[in-house]
Amino acid sequence: MQGSANLNIMLKAARKAGRSLVKDFREVENLQVSTKGPGDFVTRADRAAEEILKTELMSARPNYGFLGEEGTVIEGTDPTRRWIVDPLDGTTNFLHGMPHWAVSIALEHKGEIVAGVVYDPAKDEMFYAEKGAGCWLNDSKRLRVSGRTKLIESVFATGVPFAGGRYLPATLQDLARLMPACAGVRRWGAAALDLAYVAAGRYEGYWERGLNAWDIAAGIILVREAGGLVQPIREGQDMLEDGQVVAGAEPIFDQFAKIIRDREA
Repeated sequence: MQGSANLNIMLKAARKAGRSLVKDFREVENLQVSTKGPGDFVTRADRAAEEILKTELMSARPNYGFLGEEGTVIEGTDPTRRWIVDPLDGTTNFLHGMPHWAVSIALEHKGEIVAGVVYDPAKDEMFYAEKGAGCWLNDSKRLRVSGRTKLIESVFATGVPFAGGRYLPATLQDLARLMPACAGVRRWGAAALDLAYVAAGRYEGYWERGLNAWDIAAGIILVREAGGLVQPIREGQDMLEDGQVVAGAEPIFDQFAKIIRDREA
């Protein structure tokens, strides 16, 4: 797909940050046996990737705002546009040497996500979308959500809260209702990639609570431009503000969303 100037800026920035992270990822296995452990190293890698993204994006569009997962907030002179960035989505996977993590960049305009990039450097998969231009993988593969129509044949993804997280009871209730009705549920630990996989038709749906804007902003437009639906779990919520999302392919969306929403009533 021939993208806009803004999308090309995003793609270039994602690849540059991805190259930096891949170098650091190769070191993680060596650090697993150290006394201190790899946690501090991964934090530095995360911050270095965000700095690369900030430099690339803000150099190209210095008037835009910027919201980063590592705490970088810039109020742009153009109040209608901002970058929303997660330099390393799937930090725990990265920390444990598991090759399932991503760089996520979204462009917001007047409160709406108008472009998104999710880059998986370990597999060299670049998912990207712009409003009205479809969703794409790498150079030329147009993505569409799954066409499956039966819940029992469908695979879903979610995030299971760790360490007694606030939403653990709700998620366990969701799983108890959904798992008997579907073909399986995956917990791969990277929200941006979960949404990208819905867009690619690899999952039929995804839901999660307790997220941040940078976890899901890019993924929202990927799913929508691939023909899927993305909505807040509870009616009236703002997904980016409240961090609760349910996404899926249209043929099974209503059945799936009803199961997740039943406990919210």
